[in-house]
Amino acid sequence: MITGLPAGAAEGQEPRPEYDPRLRLLGEREAAKLAELAAAGEQVSARTLVRMRKRYESQGVWGLVDRHYTRTPSLFGRVDERVIDAMAAAVDEQTDASTGTRDRAWRRAREILAARHPGADVPVPSRATVYRVFSQMEAGRHTFGSAARRRSNANRPAAPFTPTAAQRPGEIVQVDTTPLDVMAVLDDGVTGRPELTITVDVATRTICAAVLRPEGTKAVDAAVLLARMLVPEPMRPGWDPALSMARSVLPHGRLAAIDERLSGAAAKPVIIPETIVIDHGKVFISQTFLSACRTLGISVQPARPYTPTDKAIVERTFSSVNTLFCQYVAGYTGSDVTRRGRDVAADAAWTLPQLQDLLDEWIVTWQNRLHEGLRSPYMPGRELTPNEAYAVQVARAGYLPVPLSGEDYIELLPVHWRAVNDYGIVIDYRTYDCPELGPCRRTASPSKEMGGRWEVHYVL
Repeated sequence: MITGLPAGAAEGQEPRPEYDPRLRLLGEREAAKLAELAAAGEQVSARTLVRMRKRYESQGVWGLVDRHYTRTPSLFGRVDERVIDAMAAAVDEQTDASTGTRDRAWRRAREILAARHPGADVPVPSRATVYRVFSQMEAGRHTFGSAARRRSNANRPAAPFTPTAAQRPGEIVQVDTTPLDVMAVLDDGVTGRPELTITVDVATRTICAAVLRPEGTKAVDAAVLLARMLVPEPMRPGWDPALSMARSVLPHGRLAAIDERLSGAAAKPVIIPETIVIDHGKVFISQTFLSACRTLGISVQPARPYTPTDKAIVERTFSSVNTLFCQYVAGYTGSDVTRRGRDVAADAAWTLPQLQDLLDEWIVTWQNRLHEGLRSPYMPGRELTPNEAYAVQVARAGYLPVPLSGEDYIELLPVHWRAVNDYGIVIDYRTYDCPELGPCRRTASPSKEMGGRWEVHYVL
């Protein structure tokens, strides 16, 4: 119909008279093809024949194939793939940008489409279809929702991935710091939100230690946190006797025979960390904290930057502290300003030491609370408490006490290298002196690398 010859015609073959382009116009040749198809029993309209001829001329045999048999299943219906690719690129660009509307994303998608296919006549879907496609693309990505949640989800590892798991107490411990959702009365009488630093054992979900400090936690506070992990939590005056280790599921008799410090301890186990997971906060990458870990024989494993899922257990524990402890304390601020009371500062009733004591007591009750993340593979239908999980695992892993002496605590403090003069040692414009410094005055230390200065441990 187009050339007068069938496909694969021999060289020199003459076209049939009714299809010869030299004798017949295109319309006449099309009429001849319609008559031939009708004689063969194929009823085809002239419009369909013209459409198929044009497809054949532009795409070859592929243009004649029925699209119902070639269309692959798609979440986006019949929207052109080039439009889908541009919209996906626009959604990806929203990850680190401030949250905008779908209309802004669609404008950006059209710009990407024009840049990728200049001059092409790409069919554009209706606005309703565009919004439907965006809704399907943003599922689980929060493209048009919370920017913080969107960036957090974007940093998740690609599946499949292995979640953090540990088989014995202390194998992996996670540490982090966050502002506490409670206003406290600070030492100067001003109210403010303290910062909470905790360590959580992955194997048992035990909150090994928790330290509250005014805003601006220092490296020495993190070092003190490590020291508190190695010391039993003593029973305090006013605490319920039911919170003692002797009345808990922990094997108190066997543990106290090994470590006498546990005889009057609260029902919170002492867990010695082997590996501690940190983020890249300046408190945890400081020389003071890293030196304290080396002194205690703890390996440090940094999490990937901007990837809170690497220490998801301690992040989730912060949420539990807020919902199970903070909201019942005077001066509770809520999780954000939209949930804050009218005058929270006026409700603040506890000083920082008092709030620390309340938190320590609550942590002991946390140890006896069922945790949905603790299940035995032999009893998957039963939840365990952190203390129950520890009792099971310590029977297999054993317990080795690490008592710290006064010198050990001093070793965990920050270090300055200073010369010892007649008047003593100067640190931050303050002069420190004592009779014990006598033999060191005006003498060089054995450390030649530090220019003969002496190693001084201090805390402000």
